Amino acid sequence: MTCGRAILALSVAALVAEAAGTARQIPSAREVVKPEAFASANPASRGKALEIAVVMKIREGYHVNAREVTFDYLIPTDLKAEPPAGFKTGDVKYPKGALHKFSFAKDHTDTVVLRLPVTVSSDAPLGEQHIPLKLHYQACSNEVCLPPVTLPVDAVIHVSSGESHSSHPELFPKQ
Repeated sequence: MTCGRAILALSVAALVAEAAGTARQIPSAREVVKPEAFASANPASRGKALEIAVVMKIREGYHVNAREVTFDYLIPTDLKAEPPAGFKTGDVKYPKGALHKFSFAKDHTDTVVLRLPVTVSSDAPLGEQHIPLKLHYQACSNEVCLPPVTLPVDAVIHVSSGESHSSHPELFPKQ
């Protein structure tokens, strides 16, 4: 092998190694957002309304698209509920999106809160109840958009025949 070919081979090997190192730094789309669900009442009374807040903690350096996207090729954030018998859900309240210039200042929010109204029927089962949710989003950084992903989120509501008590005032301020 001539000296020129050896240098070219080493250069190509260095580029491949650098690209492999960069690829290892890109997380899985499932690792970028950590969603958690919180009920506005604990316990929740039969026949009453409450809210579920789905808090999306987003990894530093990434953002998710808003519900209302500005371009057709963007994938909006979406939350779907599968309420069991005894529960009725309303329309999800999404935060208003913000336009950002991604050349690339880190001026995005690292926590997003989605709100889902829930009505507990007067005959809802007592005790710990689960409302399965599905959170669909696409996370992007200033360099790459990850494939869209759907994560399951478990919303737990403790149903009581007694009085409701407010919980998580940091997520549900009194209006």
